[in-house]
Amino acid sequence: MSATETPPYFGQWESSGLIGAIISGAYRAEDDPAWADSGAASPADYARWADHLCGVACLRMALAARGITPPRARDLARVLTGYGAYVEQADGNIRGLIYAPAITWLAEAHAMPAEIILDRAAEDIPPLLVDGGFFIASVHPVIRRPAEAAPGKGGHLVLVFGAEEGALLRLHNPSGHDAASQCDARVAIADFARFFAGRGIWLPAGPLARDA
Repeated sequence: MSATETPPYFGQWESSGLIGAIISGAYRAEDDPAWADSGAASPADYARWADHLCGVACLRMALAARGITPPRARDLARVLTGYGAYVEQADGNIRGLIYAPAITWLAEAHAMPAEIILDRAAEDIPPLLVDGGFFIASVHPVIRRPAEAAPGKGGHLVLVFGAEEGALLRLHNPSGHDAASQCDARVAIADFARFFAGRGIWLPAGPLARDA
């Protein structure tokens, strides 16, 4: 993918047109007619995991943008669980995406370089995107409505893939409530900063060198 192209979009739920209704509680995720496309074992399995698959969606978008056919969402979650990037806890909660094991999977499965970024300001993101780099950023999920007050920072992942004139970031949001907030959303860096936890996964352009 060139630096000017827009990556393919994948949401946390298979039917992107239903995401707004699902996150508002107006529609049950179990009733998503495309649930089986995720690779989930059942509608209940789909609904339980989709809430946690923002990171999976970002990884799938990054892979597709690099010309790699990504695994189905639930299938990829199973693989990443094996690596320790998701942990099913005793109380039934799901912890993840955990960055370091996900980076190990990217390197081993796809020779894709990646680096954990910590303690960065939103203004530091544009240089990470040079020549087609991506940044999977930790933000508060309310970033889908960037004009609103930020209730906090972090807890959700979005794929940042471009910047404009040093003032706007271009991103795909796996849980955007409508088309405009899902695909190629434009968010002012100053607004992004209010939701940004200062951390994420950087995927620079280029393959990871294999040992000869």
